[in-house]
Amino acid sequence: MSTAAPWKQLILKALETNSNIKHSTYFQLATVAQDGRPSNRTVVFRGFQGDSDRIKINTDTRTRKIEELKHCPFAEICWYFTDSWEQFRINGRVDMIDETNSDPSKLQERERSWFASSATSKLQYVGAHPGLPYISEEPPPQVYIDPTSGPVSTFCLLVLDPYQVDYVNLKSDQRVTFFSTQNANGQKSWVAERVNP
Repeated sequence: MSTAAPWKQLILKALETNSNIKHSTYFQLATVAQDGRPSNRTVVFRGFQGDSDRIKINTDTRTRKIEELKHCPFAEICWYFTDSWEQFRINGRVDMIDETNSDPSKLQERERSWFASSATSKLQYVGAHPGLPYISEEPPPQVYIDPTSGPVSTFCLLVLDPYQVDYVNLKSDQRVTFFSTQNANGQKSWVAERVNP
């Protein structure tokens, strides 16, 4: 159980305000490489997990971020909304849900994310191995994915469980940091502190 995250409403409002801009659902996800260096890439927001404040991201199990998250499960999102001049930096722990996960409810969540994906997005998971050298000038063979079949083995759902959110509104010159706390019953709540921009 958790109480409503006040920053979540700010994101939902920013998404609505910036809905005319296709890239408003894209953000940067930074992880820690095995050598301790930062590793960053752009990913697509796939919604919140149910009514929670946990953020969903689809990825390929063959990408570098998977090994990085196995090494260090913490990550940070940086999300900037260009029309409303708002930035969110969201720190949290990432849960990786691939086909080997033993939790039936998590596997159902992975399946829901798969079926919510577009046909074009699904094809990325059966293509060439991401990050390996390109070796052929031949066009890739046509691949067909049965729209009624479940996720392919390379499809992975990442769920970021936030513990700190830094919000900056450049139009109003406001900055607020939200910190999560947990009581003895495991219930998560949020504390907001206004800080200098």
